[in-house]
Amino acid sequence: MNTSSTLRPASLPEQDLAERFQTVRERTLDLVAPLSDADASAQSMVDASPAKWHLAHTTWFFEIFILRDHLEGYRLFNERWPFLFNSYYEAEGARQARSQRGLLTRPALGEVRRFREYVDQAVLTAIPFLAERCGELLELGLHHEEQHQELLLTDVKHLFSCNPLGPALWPMLPVSMVGDVADSGSAWREFSGGLVEVGTDGDAFAFDCEQPRHKHFLNPYALARRTVTNGEWIAFMEDGGYRNPALWLDEGWNWVKAEGIESPLYWRCEDDGHWMHFTLAGWQPVDSAAPVVHISLFEADAFAAWSSARLPTEQEWEHAAQGLDPDGGMQFDGEYEVGPRAASDPKGLSEMFGSVWEWTGSPYRPYPGFRAAKGAVGEYNGKFMSNQFVLKGGSFVTPRGHMRGSYRNFFQPEKRWQFTGLRLARDLT
Repeated sequence: MNTSSTLRPASLPEQDLAERFQTVRERTLDLVAPLSDADASAQSMVDASPAKWHLAHTTWFFEIFILRDHLEGYRLFNERWPFLFNSYYEAEGARQARSQRGLLTRPALGEVRRFREYVDQAVLTAIPFLAERCGELLELGLHHEEQHQELLLTDVKHLFSCNPLGPALWPMLPVSMVGDVADSGSAWREFSGGLVEVGTDGDAFAFDCEQPRHKHFLNPYALARRTVTNGEWIAFMEDGGYRNPALWLDEGWNWVKAEGIESPLYWRCEDDGHWMHFTLAGWQPVDSAAPVVHISLFEADAFAAWSSARLPTEQEWEHAAQGLDPDGGMQFDGEYEVGPRAASDPKGLSEMFGSVWEWTGSPYRPYPGFRAAKGAVGEYNGKFMSNQFVLKGGSFVTPRGHMRGSYRNFFQPEKRWQFTGLRLARDLT
């Protein structure tokens, strides 16, 4: 979202905007196609939301901020539903408590689909007017939906992991489609640092928290050419990584003890000593060459200390990623990947985009000169700039085309149900 309070025309031509709207909206329906009404209604924890709620909330966004606010004479699909499907917008008033979204057995999944059809038809009919009147806000809604596509899969995975049957959302793809085996060395790429520019002020879409572009000084540094692998993580565990308080931040060590943390989320050790982990294809053997995933910032920081390294800053990561093609992530072609790809380019920075979200050591705070937009959409990012850390890159379930070097994802340091991993950094001075 641009920091200006004035909504501009869309950066995409009208026809392209209509096609993109249909593509994004259809992809969400594709993702929930394997789910039953019961699957789509359950909520496995407070941080997660039912798939049905994701379907409705993304539609609520278009109905409230686009159709209700900008299309004269528009009638809400159901006057009572805004209370159900508002997420955190205080300016929109009272709402269903986040912890109680799983109680919404009604409306049924079919009714939510009809809600989507009703709103989609209204948007597509009015695209010529909406593109001119609030095109940038319409694009924000599409990027918002892509964020929820990833969250939807994250939440479904957690839900299915709680089922003793270990159900699969999709079948496991052949290994050749997931990636090549990573090199076993710990290679680094060095950067001279200096005064660099990060963030964005370009004409292409960006969220408000990515702006404005500004200068930042970096000392010389190095980044690992690939992300940390499962095999390396197992070595950390076998060396007592989860039992050594000297490696941990105090808050992280307290978290480890209080929660009984001994391995990444979704991992379990079989009687024969082999590790299994829960995936979108159900329980699978841990691939030692694949990037480790579902770790918290606390775990990432402890592993970095064990490795005599550190986490990169978000500015180092973004500077290193400049000029790289952010082509990766989820793309629906009848099959989906179910796990992160192994690194496959030992000569460069491998899998910077579309493998796992990479923790940085940077707190999520506003850039110099940041200004939130006026109105309810100003609550989109700015009010969360406290007690969270920045992640960069994107995961294998981030929609393709949604990633860029300036993108700033953010979570609290103990969260790990998102597809999070790490890449090491070190100082050169």
